[in-house]
Amino acid sequence: MGYEITHWIDGREDAGDSASTQPIMNPATGGEVGTLRLADEATVDRAVQVAVAAQETWAKVSLAKRTQILYRMRQLMIEHTDEIAEVITREHGKTIADAKGEIARGLETLEFATSITQDLKGGFTQDVSTGVDAHTLRQPLGVVAGITPFNFPAMVPFWMHPIAIATGNAFVLKPSERDPSASNIVARLYQEAGLPDGVFQVLHGGKTVVDALCEHEGISAVSFVGSTPIAQHVHATASAAGKRVQALGGANNHAVVMPDANIEFAAGQVASGAFGSAGERCMAVPVAVTVGDAHEPFLAAITAEAEKLVVGPGDREGTDMPPVITPDAKDRVVRMTDEAEAAGATILVDGRGLVVEGFEGGNFVGPTVITDLAADHPTYTDEVFGPVLVVMHVNNFDEAIALVNSSPFGNGTAIFTDSGHYARRFEDEIQVGMIGINVPIPTPVGYYSFGGWKDSLFGEHHAHGPEGVGFYTRQKAVTTRWPSQNETVESSMSFPTHD
Repeated sequence: MGYEITHWIDGREDAGDSASTQPIMNPATGGEVGTLRLADEATVDRAVQVAVAAQETWAKVSLAKRTQILYRMRQLMIEHTDEIAEVITREHGKTIADAKGEIARGLETLEFATSITQDLKGGFTQDVSTGVDAHTLRQPLGVVAGITPFNFPAMVPFWMHPIAIATGNAFVLKPSERDPSASNIVARLYQEAGLPDGVFQVLHGGKTVVDALCEHEGISAVSFVGSTPIAQHVHATASAAGKRVQALGGANNHAVVMPDANIEFAAGQVASGAFGSAGERCMAVPVAVTVGDAHEPFLAAITAEAEKLVVGPGDREGTDMPPVITPDAKDRVVRMTDEAEAAGATILVDGRGLVVEGFEGGNFVGPTVITDLAADHPTYTDEVFGPVLVVMHVNNFDEAIALVNSSPFGNGTAIFTDSGHYARRFEDEIQVGMIGINVPIPTPVGYYSFGGWKDSLFGEHHAHGPEGVGFYTRQKAVTTRWPSQNETVESSMSFPTHD
């Protein structure tokens, strides 16, 4: 029933070499809206071979022409924002406004890539030795792959492919099989912008495609965003195959609320971080840490914020919080709440049992606020990836630092305070890659780089921005001498020195 989504190979829709399919579901209704063709190893191999041939030509295209194509792509993305947002809402569930927001944030990286000429400038030094000069240059890796999650079907791929393409690589994207349509629209728009066929391709599927990309000899690098267990698998598999890898994993981000903070402001911001997009963000805020006297006022304020949220389908006017992606995701949220309650926690706001009238088959669960939970309980320590906020209480700032740093994850964190002293200590002492000060979701803009520490990142490079350029290129150092025809240089068997 509904539409069919195929792969995008060599500039056209391609059903692939396998007859395997799976349904595409609407999280708000629980109903099937389309069918997705799944790739096998043969389809992956064929797509990579096309990319290899396309990249050889694309790498020789001037930077001026590459950036012109990216400028056109930016304009096309703006013109088609509504179309892309609608398919994201239908397949992911998030609100239309949230979908448009992720498209806008993805465009930041595309805009950064349009000025790639600045970041590809090499260095030059004259006369490092008498008559000898030195310079550096950066060149593309070849064909690179991106494996991306369901929660940002537009933004996260845009962290990867604009920079990869701008630097002269061909890019093969494996988006989430849960919300695949946005990636095919992007492929069509790249073609319309003038990108040569084969430079950007889309393959749909699950583990079979992931492993085939990680192991294929034609792939030079793999970029991944998703859960920590799969990030570890991708990093190990692709690294063993000799590839460069950046694998961004899971998170359990904490927001520290100090007694001197504006409590009402902090509660509103934490609610946005915890319940926006039903908590299905790697930069969500599933944990609030109240310090000292902030605890009781914050509990009252966050309860009020959670209780006023309207839960419903993402395309309905007035919806604040959409469904979660699958029935399994809903079951996980309910189970972890049940387990916390059984362990003696207090459920201040209970999202279990929520039914949205007219959408009884949807994957809806309401905002949930939990407190009085032990620090070793899985509902606190594990990544819930749903609209659950656990509020932990500590006595002082030092205990807050220790609690945040004890997490195996190090993706993002935030502090709410009016104190420059505590804010400065927080950014210095916290063992986390991205930090917000009175900002709940500190996702860096596209001309900085995104990435966490510890179990939130495997590999040396963060995503997009300057580190993205470093990931998708490699450097050459060139030393030159241009002697005249009648110049004689005495040979030497000793190691060369500078004179």
